[in-house]
Amino acid sequence: MLHIKRQNGFTLIELIIAIVIVGILAAIAYPSYVTSVMKANRSEAKVELSDFAQRLQRCYTAFGKFNDSTNCAVYKQLVADPSPLSRGNAFYKITLASDPAVSATKYTLVATAVKAPQIKDIKDGCDKLTLDQNGIKTPAVCW
Repeated sequence: MLHIKRQNGFTLIELIIAIVIVGILAAIAYPSYVTSVMKANRSEAKVELSDFAQRLQRCYTAFGKFNDSTNCAVYKQLVADPSPLSRGNAFYKITLASDPAVSATKYTLVATAVKAPQIKDIKDGCDKLTLDQNGIKTPAVCW
């Protein structure tokens, strides 16, 4: 009687097919993952912009102007250190825009991406978020 020995394992073709399938799935999933991470990290800039805006609004309520360099601590902080990094993971730096310049009744805060992966968040201009005294947020699609 002839005994055929049975082999356990995979053939080379089966292994190549499995690797190709994993590669295709990774090629589809990784860009989606990176986009989700950048979107989640944008929340840091939104929180920081809202915090600075709220503190500037308190100055306006208390002293009648946003650019009070004597009494307004947040204004002094933004002017003295023109590029304070946001808290958290410091993906963004928060500054006052120079155009339009800060006045007694107007300001524009800018959050600019300073480190990866946020510096690659250029789709729709999401690497630079702004918030002004009226609560106008740009680019709107990034908020």
